[in-house]
Amino acid sequence: MESSPNLLCSEDESSLNEPSNEKDENLEICSVSESDCEFIQMMFQRETGFRSINDGSSVMSTRRRSKCCRLDAVRWILETRALFDYHHRTAYLSVIYFDRFFARTEYSDGIPWLVRLLSVARLSLAAKMEECRVRALTEYYVEGFKFQTNVIQRMELMVLNTLEWKMGSATPFAYLNYFVSKFCGESRHKEVRIRASEFILAVMEEINVVEHRPSIIAAAAVLAAYNYRLTKTTLENKIEAVPSWGSLEKEHVFSCYSLLQEIPILKTPKTSNSPNSLSADSSVTSRAGIKRRLTFNDTNQVHKLSKP
Repeated sequence: MESSPNLLCSEDESSLNEPSNEKDENLEICSVSESDCEFIQMMFQRETGFRSINDGSSVMSTRRRSKCCRLDAVRWILETRALFDYHHRTAYLSVIYFDRFFARTEYSDGIPWLVRLLSVARLSLAAKMEECRVRALTEYYVEGFKFQTNVIQRMELMVLNTLEWKMGSATPFAYLNYFVSKFCGESRHKEVRIRASEFILAVMEEINVVEHRPSIIAAAAVLAAYNYRLTKTTLENKIEAVPSWGSLEKEHVFSCYSLLQEIPILKTPKTSNSPNSLSADSSVTSRAGIKRRLTFNDTNQVHKLSKP
């Protein structure tokens, strides 16, 4: 029997106790040092370079895909992220993998089991990139399907090979503190940061994330969280605080800001982080026996897909 590789890198035990730099929502003030600003400027340059060599020539193929299937996949990832208490950036990174994968392949998203298996594989890979503690593959629940560990691992390898093992991508969450400090003065930092995170997660359902620079999404989300009724002139004046940005970035931020204004989350009270459908591990376990699920335990099913 062919053995599947373990894609989880070994870590020193002490690293598991390192504090998260994303879950700092209790901090009332976002302070950004000069070295932080220099690092952000470097990230601006890297993300534009990354997009230019990445999937720009292929993103049109994803537009022909079923929006319904993609929406279902994104919502599953958001629910599972909340259930597992993964970082927000892990969910965003997994959607990047999803959009990049379908941009580079001709697989039909009309195959339900394929889309669901890919959803599990992309979240698992993103978790291995971002989380200190990752859930076992057996804990990933997909209603109507039961994927064996070796099948998920085979799909992980297919995703890795399709993306040429380029798995490190910037997400909008890396820019939040910077833009909050630039756009929000001395007040409401905690509130704006939390609200902006909600907008970023919500906008994943509306856009192909590989078509938009993460810094643009972050800036628009912070501005929308601060005030969702800004005029274009006011918005552009605020963006003046970002030294390296010009008219092109202003236009892109305004476009994304306008999209965020249409998202229902702006018109409703703050949403809960824990979805009702996946509120606890016990609920996942108990409902597993309610419906008969399709079981996938043959890696050949995935292996056949990898052949042209």
